[in-house]
Amino acid sequence: MISLIAKIVAHFRVNKIKKTYTKATKIQKDILHRLVKKAMRTKFGKDHGFKKISNYDNFKEKVPIRDYESFKHYINDIQKGQENILWPGKPKYLAKTSGTTSGVKLIPITKESLPFHINSSRDAILFYIKQTGDSGFLNGKNIFIQGSPVLKQLNGIFIGRLSGIVAHHVPKYLQARNLPTMKTNSIDDWESKIDAICEETCDKDLRVIGGIPSWVQMYLERLLHNKKEKKVINLFKNLSLFVYGGVNFEPYKRIFLKLIGRKINTIEYYPASEGFFAYQNDQNDSSLLLQYNSEIFYEFVEVDQIEKKHPNRLNLSQVVLNKNYVMIISSNAGLWAYNTGDTVMFKSINPPKIIVTGRYKHYISAFGEHVISSEVEQSIKFAIAKTKLVVKEFTVAPMIDVSKPDLPHHEWWIEFDKGTNPSDKFAEIVDSEMKNQNIYYKDLVDGKVLQPLKVVNVPTGSFKKYMKSLGKLGGQNKVPRLSNNRDFVTGLNKYIKKTESKN
Repeated sequence: MISLIAKIVAHFRVNKIKKTYTKATKIQKDILHRLVKKAMRTKFGKDHGFKKISNYDNFKEKVPIRDYESFKHYINDIQKGQENILWPGKPKYLAKTSGTTSGVKLIPITKESLPFHINSSRDAILFYIKQTGDSGFLNGKNIFIQGSPVLKQLNGIFIGRLSGIVAHHVPKYLQARNLPTMKTNSIDDWESKIDAICEETCDKDLRVIGGIPSWVQMYLERLLHNKKEKKVINLFKNLSLFVYGGVNFEPYKRIFLKLIGRKINTIEYYPASEGFFAYQNDQNDSSLLLQYNSEIFYEFVEVDQIEKKHPNRLNLSQVVLNKNYVMIISSNAGLWAYNTGDTVMFKSINPPKIIVTGRYKHYISAFGEHVISSEVEQSIKFAIAKTKLVVKEFTVAPMIDVSKPDLPHHEWWIEFDKGTNPSDKFAEIVDSEMKNQNIYYKDLVDGKVLQPLKVVNVPTGSFKKYMKSLGKLGGQNKVPRLSNNRDFVTGLNKYIKKTESKN
């Protein structure tokens, strides 16, 4: 019954959304007006002269771009229980997320912003049903590998991980179908939690799996090990859909195919504590539909402009295709010209569709090459396709301090599947594709400023164990795809050597 109802709902909802495609820029203009008007009497609104803001140019003059550090004193006031700081009243939640310079960040989620986290996820599924005609997965069980739903309370505000917060607001018609149970999901130790999830799900009619690919991979591997099976499909014969977000799935495709035993459909989400920004609405197109009608006002700044005192800020009507932008948001959660740190590229204007290219602080430009996440991910995807090798995890860092006759280079720390012995050919293919992806990298290698990249083989399980040692195993934690320094790989290398000396 539920699958039939879902098809009907999908038909009407998808058609309704499609009718707004041509109105996206007008919708964005109206959203900015509503947000400013609503927050006019807040502390932030008074501090920034919201009463005098009547258009986008006024807004840019009055409200500078800020990162979390610059917002922190407002967040501190909220934590103290003060009202009307960034948005009328108090936020319902503060979502805990990891920061780069700030340690733990606390991002406000209001009663007005929360529904859009839920509805965007729902709409992505409805697009999938409308396009494929497949709603049978709703008749089985779903599992989402996510953070703990346990929340703490401070001055009337609940604090926890975004995925844990959302777990409390799963629609009633899905609650009976969702796994794991709250009890299992609340287990603190990540590895104990994975074992418990395996036990709880192994005999269920599981049809949908969701989560960050690296942690879903861990679940699938543990499941096969515990149940002494070779393929996931032997346990879940009706498994048909994988929903993911947070990282690019391409490097994981081959290992997932091997683990599951057959290809299944996927839907990509682009969620964050700051908002649900986009989702894949077409199985034949990997770009993501920007959520332009979710009470979030978007701005975009070219990457090479973002560090300037007065960068050139663009709204949705001003962006162009195939240019790398840092995404800035203002929302009904009380974020104002907030620098998300994410970089995106538009692949369509009508409707507005993007790909996530990485983090503007996650790049390598030790030699002026400015390599970004999407370029390294495309290069390893290409090499995997050419060699049929299985990559489990990887990260990239510059190697500057070398002894002559060596030249500086990029180091690719790669964990291949157990028993895989990559040849030098793999590194050659990755390097060749990197040259295709980044002209500056090509020029530096061809000009003998850099030598071709080198691959460092990482022992099986090392990434997972090292992340665990950092207290970053599971949840929303991810291995950085690349860094402009060697901090991560230095730590990883020390951990590997320490482990090897004990054995």
